Amino acid sequence: MSARTPLTPEEKLRAEANFVPLVAEHLTTSGRFRIGADTPELVEMFQNAARGAGELLGRPVVSYANGRYMVITFAESAELSDDQAAGRPEVLPGDPL
Repeated sequence: MSARTPLTPEEKLRAEANFVPLVAEHLTTSGRFRIGADTPELVEMFQNAARGAGELLGRPVVSYANGRYMVITFAESAELSDDQAAGRPEVLPGDPL
């Protein structure tokens, strides 16, 4: 397995800005956004995108990461399962493992 090249600060900002509308769209249509986030860099990037989506939509959001995936959802509708409370996103039918 080869090491990933870290994003430059400019690339991080562009990526976050570009993910905000995508996260916002998924939140408004399905109430959640799930993405592979297996590095601290990706988790941080998607947490920032989640904050931006929350600001865009005018609603608080929460995110959960487990080292493989990250789930972003609206804060007031987030009912934590034991897995989510432990930082593991729920696996819904049809979600790839």
